[in-house]
Amino acid sequence: MRGVEMKKLIFACICLSLVIPCQAATTRVILQTNFGDIAIELFPADSPVTVANFLGYVNSDFYDDLIFHRVKEGFMIQGGAFDADLYYQTPGDPIINESNNGLSNLRGTIAMAQTPGDPNSATSQFYINHADNTFLDYNTPGDVGYCVFGQVTSGIDVVDAIAQVPTDGADVHLSPVMIDKVVKKITVDD
Repeated sequence: MRGVEMKKLIFACICLSLVIPCQAATTRVILQTNFGDIAIELFPADSPVTVANFLGYVNSDFYDDLIFHRVKEGFMIQGGAFDADLYYQTPGDPIINESNNGLSNLRGTIAMAQTPGDPNSATSQFYINHADNTFLDYNTPGDVGYCVFGQVTSGIDVVDAIAQVPTDGADVHLSPVMIDKVVKKITVDD
């Protein structure tokens, strides 16, 4: 190809890329529980490290056969650490806290749990907000908050049902609320 023809071809490709819209992919996970399915859309643009961390656990089947081990109606449901016999599952390394991403701990959002007072301690444990918990948001650099990284898109009724499970004094369910499997779904948006 001669230089002029090559330039015309490159120019045509650039023009086409401006005309043909790009399709974005949306990453969702389905938490299959013994109470029903919870579909969650993840927000990698807002929380790239957190979403990659969560998907690493999903892809390795880490969450399969674990439980929601902390249930507080009107607050949240938390999972990602214990099996039905309350044996602790050893997670990977902690990640940086991305709570300063503009997202809020509103009803139906999913966020990372962490050790109080240690904002960069999140590993595998996550929670789904059962109510608006804006007091968990990033407020100032000294009051870091908890990183929201997704939103329930269907199955909020399942979250509500789990939140109503009777618990003992330590917010542990009296009968297991199982995460049977977590399935990753990638869809192309139109």
